[in-house]
Amino acid sequence: MSRLVDVGAADEVPEGAMMAVSAEGHDLLVARVGEVYYAADERCPHMGSRLSRGTLAGTVVTCPWHHSRFDLSDGRVIAWTDWSGPKKALAKTLKPPRPLKTYPVRVERGRLLVEFEAS
Repeated sequence: MSRLVDVGAADEVPEGAMMAVSAEGHDLLVARVGEVYYAADERCPHMGSRLSRGTLAGTVVTCPWHHSRFDLSDGRVIAWTDWSGPKKALAKTLKPPRPLKTYPVRVERGRLLVEFEAS
């Protein structure tokens, strides 16, 4: 069973933009690409940076700290960091890549509804 949580008006998120919202104790990133809305955890699973301070290119969000990149459509890791060589290998060993937690989003009567799994 899941529940829908209203996180704001759909028209508050401009096309090609993202913003941080809080709902029921969750810090979320909400993004709009075309007419599709996405929701994910606001904090990067790499080092906890606020993803809303990063960049959005299509459905790919880039973390402002170590440039980890995630696809908002499914949370998959595109790049864990922009580091290379031994530094990248060490980073992957100490903090293995983890996908970004994403959530289904619906728009009903102009409101963004994020679907949370029942706890």
